[in-house]
Amino acid sequence: MFDEPFACGDSPVHGLDPRVRLAAAALFSVCVALLKDPTAAAAALLPAAAVLALSRPPALLLARRLAVVNVFILFLWATVPATMPGQELLAVGPLSFSREGVALAWLVTLKSNAILLAFLALVTTMNAPTMGHAMDRLGVPPKLVFLFLFTYRYLHVIADEWRRLITAARLRGFVPRTGMHSYRTIAHLLAMVLVRSFDRSGRVYQAMVLRGFAGRFASVVRFRARTRDALFALFWLTATAALTMMELYPEVLGV
Repeated sequence: MFDEPFACGDSPVHGLDPRVRLAAAALFSVCVALLKDPTAAAAALLPAAAVLALSRPPALLLARRLAVVNVFILFLWATVPATMPGQELLAVGPLSFSREGVALAWLVTLKSNAILLAFLALVTTMNAPTMGHAMDRLGVPPKLVFLFLFTYRYLHVIADEWRRLITAARLRGFVPRTGMHSYRTIAHLLAMVLVRSFDRSGRVYQAMVLRGFAGRFASVVRFRARTRDALFALFWLTATAALTMMELYPEVLGV
């Protein structure tokens, strides 16, 4: 159901400690999300793009990921400048586009793409189990880690269950249409998926308890921070600090 094309590779980014990558992505995202200066937001694209280039992602898949996010940003450009009050920049018939609206849409575009590039480089280059164990090592509450790993694992199972039910319905002559019969049938199928998923979760939990599960996953993987991890962390902290300085003290940096 979910592919992880960016997780397979032997780039310098793939070789970094997952804990370092996850912490770096979280810190960078929070700092960039709080930026209000477009110059600092534009500068945030530089370290994100540099690390993404080092991760050597598949070009076509990368373009698709960027296109999906930026399609939603286009809706902001279509609505925010026309609805946000402020100084008029352009008038097209009855529509008036404000300078403040355009500035806000531009700021959101820069920040969204900077965060997206950082996550594509640092987070999607690890698979879900590795990410879950890295979260556990970073001190994320065990219940959240447990929820994340099980959600990822059993979404595949729930999707397979839905495909079996919809296939069985079609073999019995069900054709989706815009009518009450179709709506009731789909509602019954969804209810069956929920009931079967609940029953399965109970059986899985009982089996795990019988095998000694105590609320926390054990892993044979041992993360080890090395010199290159320290160097990357230093580079990333420096870049993030520079963005913060650009936001707080633009006159000092001459921006």
